[in-house]
Amino acid sequence: MSQGYAANNRMRLLTVGVLACFMVIGVRLLFLHVLDRDELLKFVDKARKQIVVEHAKRGTILDARGNLLATSRSFVVLGADPEMLRPADEQDWPEVARLLNVPAPQLDSTLRRAIAASRVALTNSDAAVKEKRVRWVKLADEVDESVYDQITKLRVRGIYGQRGYKRVYPGGELAAHVLGYVNKEGIPVTGAERHLDLYLKGEDGWIESEKDGARRELAQFRSREVPVRDGDDVVLTIDSVVQHIIEDELKTIAAKFNPHFATIIVSDPQTGQILGMANYPSYNPNEFNKAPLDTQRNNAVTDIIEPGSTFKIVAAGAALDQGIVTPATTFDCGITSINFKGRDRKLPKEDEPFGTLTVADIVAHSSNRGAAQLAMLMGEDKFYEYARKYGFGQTTMFQLGGEVRGILEAPAHWDGLTITRMPMGHSVAATPLQVHMAMSAVANGGALLRPQIIKEIRDEQGNVVRTFLPEKREQVLRPSTAALLAQLLTRVVTEGTAKGFDLPGFELAGKTGTTQKLVDGKYVNNRHVASFVGFFPASRPQIVLSVIVDDAKVPGGVAYGRAVSAPSFRHVAEQLIQYLDIKPVMTPTRNILALNGGAR
Repeated sequence: MSQGYAANNRMRLLTVGVLACFMVIGVRLLFLHVLDRDELLKFVDKARKQIVVEHAKRGTILDARGNLLATSRSFVVLGADPEMLRPADEQDWPEVARLLNVPAPQLDSTLRRAIAASRVALTNSDAAVKEKRVRWVKLADEVDESVYDQITKLRVRGIYGQRGYKRVYPGGELAAHVLGYVNKEGIPVTGAERHLDLYLKGEDGWIESEKDGARRELAQFRSREVPVRDGDDVVLTIDSVVQHIIEDELKTIAAKFNPHFATIIVSDPQTGQILGMANYPSYNPNEFNKAPLDTQRNNAVTDIIEPGSTFKIVAAGAALDQGIVTPATTFDCGITSINFKGRDRKLPKEDEPFGTLTVADIVAHSSNRGAAQLAMLMGEDKFYEYARKYGFGQTTMFQLGGEVRGILEAPAHWDGLTITRMPMGHSVAATPLQVHMAMSAVANGGALLRPQIIKEIRDEQGNVVRTFLPEKREQVLRPSTAALLAQLLTRVVTEGTAKGFDLPGFELAGKTGTTQKLVDGKYVNNRHVASFVGFFPASRPQIVLSVIVDDAKVPGGVAYGRAVSAPSFRHVAEQLIQYLDIKPVMTPTRNILALNGGAR
């Protein structure tokens, strides 16, 4: 064979080889750019495109004086991308472990397992396995920003953080039932956190962009950007000092009487603003997961009790308002039955024997039979109408929800004894807040207000975007009647059922309450709800205060409102007078019986 022929064969083989290579490349390009183009573009987009969510910071909750009640603390969740970790950075892993306060071998093991799992996914030919590539392994939760800054300075490639926020309650148990809490999933569960979530949560922002191989954003390829809007701040009417005072008093009550629950409420009668609302038992919203569900209820609005003698303001106020009695009108409270609508009705028992009492005495000494006769004098329908006006049998429209309605049956459903028992606070049930707001109506000139616990909403710049003004629900009594009843209630602490608990010069007015509890459908003699609900100064009320204790344990005695609740009422009142700088009333004592006609 000639040398030229051999050379020609080699040239032909080389040409065929080159053409074959170009054909293979062409076919591959056909698959890449035409046949498999859509699928491959999806993969590329998924690999390069990213949506970065910037979480909104939840608004703070403040008290009326600007003190912080709830806030959000920023933190970092630290993790690693196994595909980005480099052997050259392994020398810095021990320092990362030290900053995270975890054992170095533990961090080393976590990272190496992640790298191994990532390599298995990358080398596997199964598309489903590749789809599940591990690109994030959590290393630590809630890393402080300062610690994360130190880790960042190490420049360990593949280790980075995602910022988030944790809800914090600086006061611990302070106002826990009012505030509620946000759980670990970021979901508001109870209280202000839940019912004001629309204002507090804000709106997350996000960026749609592309990233390079090192997971760094390519800002020039941003296609969409929505700015974050942090949540609004909520200002409550709660005063932290007042709240602290009543919570301390509840601890004293709990230690002394070990009740089922106890509630203290403080408010401004002129506006309905709640300055303090506390319950025992309580809990720490920072550790809500450790608290039994029963302790998380706001008993002031979720639990109902028979109000007992605090309910006597309904019969007394209604009879005075109707003008059918004066403070000097007398009733025989020694009788055991009375004829009403052609039938003899048995009157309730008294805690002590009474004879003839004036209306003023009925209020001061809490006569059950006197209250019953006042109700019967005006009739069932009119008495029921006033009970409704006082707010019983309906919600108070509490702004943080969770409230129950209470029980007040219409006269059509009463039995023969209801007209004699309801005026003394039996056969009716109410929440502590309902009882409190009923007394507030007496204190503010006869108007039933909606309890207000939200003062205003502020945006992130501190501008007020919404304010909440007082809301009048009903005119219960004429202002002159309310003022007269207020003066009658001062005798409760000067000569009546709470004698000895007055504060000279400050005109404490109020009503004790002691009601037997229903157990298995029957009233029992050894379990009671003790109450003292009142206001001061009586002639110009500035504070309404309620102390309600359910099932107090009094060894060898009865849990009377005088014994259980009145001392706490007086102790709290003393502190509020000093803190709020309430001035004594320097007016001569008036002859109550001479008011509205009549003399003793």
